Order: sequence, then structure tokens, then C-alpha cells
Amino acid sequence: MMRLPFGALRVRDFMVEPLVETDAAALAELHREDFHRPWSQIEFESLLSQDTAFGYAVREVGNARRGPAGFVLARRAADEGEILTVVVARALRRSGLGWKLMDAVLRELHAARAQALFLEVDESNAPALALYRRLGFREVGRRPSYYDHAEGKKSAALVMRRDLR
Repeated sequence: MMRLPFGALRVRDFMVEPLVETDAAALAELHREDFHRPWSQIEFESLLSQDTAFGYAVREVGNARRGPAGFVLARRAADEGEILTVVVARALRRSGLGWKLMDAVLRELHAARAQALFLEVDESNAPALALYRRLGFREVGRRPSYYDHAEGKKSAALVMRRDLR
């Protein structure tokens, strides 16, 4: 076993791959980490079985048995795409994994010649908003009191759009 010098950082390598229905249990577990009303394994299985749904998981190379470190689930409808949910494990946030996941969706939608991609994000989620703005999304709508929080507070959902052409 190789020992790293004191203070050395282990470089972690991640791969992005398409989601499959057998990922549903791991997705539900990761979703619970982030949402007041998380989606169940059955809900993920149902979404992943739909022809219009697609998504990607990011997994640590050589450690795939631990499940995904993050995932994005999206849907295509006509010439538009919609992000349904995106989650990165708390311990790995701000490490570029969200960017990798969103990039995979954008590539797929470009290949499908989609016109636009939409998403909704909690107005209080500053890191996600910063990522989406860096990716070229702009606010096009607002849903007041959309998200429930554990402490009983509510916050608005910002509807964001990125043109793909």
C-alpha cells in the first residue's frame, strides 16, 4: 500500500455514465440527502422506464460499488429538455461533479438538436444558481413558496432556461 506524504491530497477520478433502472435504489438514497420530500426507489424506477427520460451518474473510478457520487435525471419533450433533479453527494460538492453531469445532459440535447433546456432551482441554493449561471442559464420565471424546508419555511423556485441553438 502506498502512503501519501503528510498533507498530500489523493486525486480522485470520476467517470460519467448513463443511468439505468437498476440505479433506482442508489438514486433514492442519494436524493434523501438533499430533499425535504425525497423521491422513492419506485418513483425513480418509473421515471427511468420512460422513453423520454434520461440521465447520468458520476461514479468514482475503481469504486463503483459505492454507488453514484451524484446524478442528473432529465426528460426530452419535443425540441426541449428539462432537468428533473440533480444531486451531488454533500462531501463532494464544489468539486466539479455537477458541471460534469450538466455537461453530459447538454451534449445529449445538442446531439438531439433540442432548442432549449429548462430547470427549476430553489432560490436559496446559491451554489446551484452559480453553476447554472456559469452554464448560460437565465431566469425566466418564478414559483413563489414552491419548496418546503424542514424547518417549515418555504422558498421560491426559479425557472431557468438555456438556449441550445
